[in-house]
Amino acid sequence: MSNGDQKDPLLRDYTGKGRKSIKSMRLAAGLTCLQFVFAIYATFLLYFMSPAVDLMAEPDMSWTSEITRHWRTILSRSHLTRVSRLTANPVNTSIRLTKHEACMSEEINFEQKVSNDTLMLSLKSDLHRDILDFQQRTRGCESLDELLRLPSRSTEVVPKVTVVLNHFKRKTLCAQLDALMHQTVPFYSVWVLAFGSPNETALRSIVDAYNDPRIFFVGSTYDFKYYGRFQVALQAEEVDYVYILDDDMIPGKRMLQILTHAAGTTKYHNSVLGSIGRILPFRCKDFSFPSYRKYGLRESGLYLPDPAYNLVVEHVLEVDFLSSAWFLPVELVKALFIETPLTFATGEDLHLSYQLQKYRGASSFVLPVDPKDKTTWGDSEHRLAYVSETTVIHKDIVHLRDDQWWRAMSRGFVTQWAKMHPQQSDALFYAHSLSEVVELAPLILRFRNTPGKKVYVVVTGGSYCPCEEAAILLGWSQNSCHDRRFKVFDLEVGLISPVSFKLTLLQEILPAMKGLIQIHSPAIIITVAGMHPTVVDALNLAVAGSNTILVQLPRSSVVHSLWMAEIKPASLRQWSRMRISINVVTQDRSSSLQRLLRSLLEAHYCGDKITFSFNIDNGVDEKTLKIVNEFVWPYGEKIIRRRIIQGGLIRAVSESWYPTSDDDFGLLLEDDVEVSPFYYMWLKYALLVYYYDPQVSFPELVSISLYTPRVIEVVKERPRWNATNFVKNVHPNTPYLHQLPCSWGALFFPRRWREFYKYMGMRYTPDAKKNPVQIPHSRTNGWQASWKKFLIDVMYLRGYVTLYPNFPNQTSFSTNHMEPGAHINASDNAVIHEKLDFEVPLIQGDFIKLLPQQKLPALSKLPVLNLFNQVTTLKGLKSAGAKLTQDVLPCKPTEIVKVDDITGEPLHCSTF
Repeated sequence: MSNGDQKDPLLRDYTGKGRKSIKSMRLAAGLTCLQFVFAIYATFLLYFMSPAVDLMAEPDMSWTSEITRHWRTILSRSHLTRVSRLTANPVNTSIRLTKHEACMSEEINFEQKVSNDTLMLSLKSDLHRDILDFQQRTRGCESLDELLRLPSRSTEVVPKVTVVLNHFKRKTLCAQLDALMHQTVPFYSVWVLAFGSPNETALRSIVDAYNDPRIFFVGSTYDFKYYGRFQVALQAEEVDYVYILDDDMIPGKRMLQILTHAAGTTKYHNSVLGSIGRILPFRCKDFSFPSYRKYGLRESGLYLPDPAYNLVVEHVLEVDFLSSAWFLPVELVKALFIETPLTFATGEDLHLSYQLQKYRGASSFVLPVDPKDKTTWGDSEHRLAYVSETTVIHKDIVHLRDDQWWRAMSRGFVTQWAKMHPQQSDALFYAHSLSEVVELAPLILRFRNTPGKKVYVVVTGGSYCPCEEAAILLGWSQNSCHDRRFKVFDLEVGLISPVSFKLTLLQEILPAMKGLIQIHSPAIIITVAGMHPTVVDALNLAVAGSNTILVQLPRSSVVHSLWMAEIKPASLRQWSRMRISINVVTQDRSSSLQRLLRSLLEAHYCGDKITFSFNIDNGVDEKTLKIVNEFVWPYGEKIIRRRIIQGGLIRAVSESWYPTSDDDFGLLLEDDVEVSPFYYMWLKYALLVYYYDPQVSFPELVSISLYTPRVIEVVKERPRWNATNFVKNVHPNTPYLHQLPCSWGALFFPRRWREFYKYMGMRYTPDAKKNPVQIPHSRTNGWQASWKKFLIDVMYLRGYVTLYPNFPNQTSFSTNHMEPGAHINASDNAVIHEKLDFEVPLIQGDFIKLLPQQKLPALSKLPVLNLFNQVTTLKGLKSAGAKLTQDVLPCKPTEIVKVDDITGEPLHCSTF
């Protein structure tokens, strides 16, 4: 070795010690730096992790906040993972109990309860059979084998299912986990929940003992009660379905297979499925609904399956709500929280089914089992339900749940009773405010006091129209809002958190009204015009596609519409079907025209849309043209027709209107006529009773007159005539049928007008003497240039009539002011017309009070008069016309001409 390789021993010792010192110094420096960094980190971490610090308060986050947020997320995840593995030993967490050590079980030392009440056994089995028979007829109920034969998406891809187990006191967790571990279709994950449970430590130790990465534990010292498990289930985002189980439900090993298969079918994919359900109460004979826990009544509903009464579900059964187990697509869980529950103390089962039906159109089904194969049961040990006391047996809870389902039904929840017993009601009245209740009150009370009428009131409720206050305004008890009888339905709008005022109204009112329409099938929904537009939109959408129509009565018209209560539901449904057009014939009587227009504007139109047309001859004066041009018609379209060549009155009237359909009616008015404010109500009422009632066949009716004549105008002497005295033996104010048409205000029917139009085209001649129809003893034979003469002819030949009003002193819905024109005081007319014989008073009040029994009589009760005001029958009219044998076809004296109702063309002769 060279000298260079030799070192002084002292130097060697120094060098060795120096190296050790340097290493120590480096280590100390590193530790110091690490402590410093940790101190800084801990300072801001403790600050930002503090509950008092809201990291979302400032939108512009500092970098320290971002780091803290990141770490909070990491720590939270780590904490959840650690919590899910906590053992039961609070001192030494490294000791994990075995399943044998951790598991507990319930001791069941009693037999299944079985009723020996023969009456109840019979009542429940009969009701069960009736429900099943109904569902078999209406939608089909599969047995288990039939269900499993339905095509299902689950056969292509195994769906992911998260099972949520909610535990409190029962010692059944191990039994549930064992049952789930042996399922023929595996679960994706299991979440064991313990909210406020006294057994939380033991439950954690069980989860830890299973040591399965798919099983998680979620605990809380706060008891989130019945809704908590569904709130947790909202976070099951990675799976297709959630299966939520009470702690007394031990599913058979094929349960997940059956559930996923059913949920994958087209028929049941939008549903919540389970093993236990309830049918809510049916209506009793006194029209009330009993408590769902009422013993001894068939109407109290069913609990299915019910071993106590030997009720087994062997076919898929739709129920009102499920209990103890719920299997549903993850996205449907959200529906539970659309509306704020009425209470969090109970009723999550009912609320779920109600919300799913109302907002998602989803139904609730109990799946069938094989009674001999417990692997198909969702509740393989029903006795567990009796081990721990259940809250639903407490009187206050029963009352709360009764109130809950009734309020749901009042807001459109369609129960099995409603499906099995569809109602037919006359009307629903809808009020969005208390002022609207006051305005609708006269009509509501009239309907309610009319025998045989089924009418209910719907209020928006909440702060908009409090139900109890509305009831008081109607003179009813506040209990009307709570009694389990159909009278007032409180929608309680405002239960949804108001993101948007308009959206909230639409979202809550629309599905509620659709449900109420489905339950009660009202002919009409009556509201006042000018209601909040969003409410109107909701109501219009609710009636769309149904057999119900929406009627918006002008506020000033409601009190005058009491006659609506006398109309049959089938006719009420046709309320909006008719189309009445006003057709005014005018030329040069500007002052008369203005008077007519004023009277038309002051009339009540029941919220209908009316087309208004002016029919002007070539000789119109400038003043009349200006009036026509400036006239504003607020109830519909205005049309102006002007002839190029002067046509005369016969063409002006007959060509003023032609029907576009069998629901198109034409009101013809000359300008010297004036109408009553109630003329339109008379026309609409009469149409609904005599034209739109499906039980009434009245093809002989040509028109409805507004006017009551005072003279017999077809007789040469024109004697005065008083209809009130003439029919007083029937009733002095009964309307009557007359063979004479009216030219001073009448509504003409589409089929008969087409027929008249064709007839006049075939028979028109300028020379009246050449007209082949000569009615014996009628002065109309000599009328020239009269459209009315041709209408009289066709009515006489074929036995047609006009309906006339009949009130004291000939008070009418129109009058003629006998002003000079084409006929009155014309130079070629020698007949003198006295105003007293033709000008009559107008009705200025509610005419319904004057009618027999305050309603229009049945068709068979109406007196029939011939052209000469003589009493006869409809058959007698046809016989007189047939004997004349002067129609367009050569018919026998026992036949009349039948025409095509669309074209008016004569077809053949027909025996009457």
